[in-house]
This record gives sequence, structure tokens and C-alpha cells, in this order.
Amino acid sequence: MNPALQILDGPMGTELNARGVPTPLPGWSAHALETAPEVVREIHRDYARAGATVHTTNTFRTHARQFPDRWRALTSRAVELARSGMQGCDGRLAGSMSPLEDCYRPDLSPPEPRDEHRAMARALAESGVDLLLVETFSHVGEALVAVQEALDTGLPTWVSLTAGPDADLLSVEEVRAAGAEAVRLGVEAVLVNCIPVVEVARYLDGLRDLGSPFGAYGNTGYVDKVSGFEARELDPEAYRALAGQWLAQGASIVGGCCGTGIEHIRALQALDSPGS
Repeated sequence: MNPALQILDGPMGTELNARGVPTPLPGWSAHALETAPEVVREIHRDYARAGATVHTTNTFRTHARQFPDRWRALTSRAVELARSGMQGCDGRLAGSMSPLEDCYRPDLSPPEPRDEHRAMARALAESGVDLLLVETFSHVGEALVAVQEALDTGLPTWVSLTAGPDADLLSVEEVRAAGAEAVRLGVEAVLVNCIPVVEVARYLDGLRDLGSPFGAYGNTGYVDKVSGFEARELDPEAYRALAGQWLAQGASIVGGCCGTGIEHIRALQALDSPGS
């Protein structure tokens, strides 16, 4: 693997479902922090062994909105499980910060999200993550508020935007404008995620000249109201080939989103250098 390439891990929810762990509403994968913590730890360990160099905490839904009495404890547990799963492997731990409501429903974004994002950013920072990943936002305003609160912790911050499962929630131009503002605020990297893998390339074209590292982690499958997302088979080598195209566009950060898994991340190790 080229040392300039950073490989994100893959989804937690998809792997939990594959291993028979339920991910029900409203907390989705966060429930496994209580019902199957050793499986969560094992998934982190498997991603580390597959070659991921940036590992993401299972905090996508450990919000006070879903778990008002124990969100801090769940967030801390998620960080501990990820850190212990990474043990013995090189890499950085990214604290996941997500939309307060539905990542595919920007119309549900609350008008005053700052306090909640501030609380999450600080809880993750205090729990010992290495960077903050503001991810899967389709509402640009809320994304930038979360970015500001993440940056205020003093930790390196990445932002990742989504155009949704049909790639129609944000245009390429909107993603580019949001990315440019995030770079101005001080983020280290701008990404797109949770859009179909075949749509990623056109969004990356909008990030090529922002003056910061950029990348993507795409999905393969479809939204499911019960499990959150239903995986669709995509050969890991086919995913690697698509990611190779992203690197040819100049991306230097790649990983997997909903519907991918351990073997997709393992396949990414064979990628050529960014921009080659």
C-alpha cells in the first residue's frame, strides 16, 4: 500500500447485521454497544487486520436524542471498544459525528443544532479520539455547525457530505461550495460518502482543487426501514477498481460505507498511489 494513501474502515451496521446482531430503530448500530459489545470490538479488530489506517467509532447514533440518559456512557464505551479493537495495529481513531436526525432527510435538520453537536464533539474529544469525522451530512448548514464545534475542540477535523442513496440531495456544486467553506474554517480533509459507488467520481471532481486532501467511501445497496440499509453484493475487487478511479482523480482517502465489509477494505490495500 502506498504510504500516502489513508484507508478508512467500513460500516459497522452492515457487519453487525451480517453477524446476526440486530440494529433496530431508533439507535441502529448503537444498540450493539449494550447488546453485543464484544462483536463491536471484533469488527474493529477485523477492520484493523484488513488494513484500515483510520478507524471510526460506533457513535453515529449515540445522541442524546436517542439515548437521553446514557448517551455519554455509550459514546465513551464506543471509543473504548474501537481503541481496544485497534490494539497492536497502526492507525488513528476518528470520532464519528452525524446528523442529529436522518442523514437522508435534510428537511428534518433542527434549527438550532449547535449545543448538541458541541456536546458530542467534546464528549468524543474527552474520550480520547485522535480526530473528529463529521460525516454523512446532507444539510450543509448543520454540517458546518458540527464542523465548527469539532474544530473548537482543537482536534483535527474531517467533513464528509452525502447526496443520499439516489445521489439527488446535494448537487456537485453544492458539495463543492460546502467543502470550500469547511476548508476555510480549517478542516483537514473533505470527503463524500453514503452515495452509490457509481456516483462517487462526479462528486470528487468538485473537490479536486479545494487545496485539501479529499476522498470518498461509497455504498452498495439500498435503504431499509427496518435494518437501516440492506447490502447488495459487490465484489471487493470491483470496489477496489472503482476506488482506483477515485485515486486517479487525486483522492488520497478511501474506505467503505453501507453495504461494503471487511473484504472490501482488505482489497483497498492493493491500490496504487493517489493521482497515479
